[in-house]
Amino acid sequence: MELLFGGVKSTNAELPLDEGKATIRDLLPWIRDNLLKEREELFLDGDSVRPGILVLINDADWELEGELDYVLQQKDEIVFISTLHGG
Repeated sequence: MELLFGGVKSTNAELPLDEGKATIRDLLPWIRDNLLKEREELFLDGDSVRPGILVLINDADWELEGELDYVLQQKDEIVFISTLHGG
């Protein structure tokens, strides 16, 4: 994953999104436009992440949190892990 983001493993970001209203669905285009350095098709598939990318929200699988509809909160930790080719 970090190759798609210019070798960066992690980043702290202040998002210009409405607090208490912004969702993961809003976050993904922001990531594409501001952090992704190459090969968008390896990260995104339509308005979601590509199959084979595990998304964790505060160490919990995003499927347990509402996936794209999860409302972002201050200090949330969102992690993307590729399950393809060894992660």
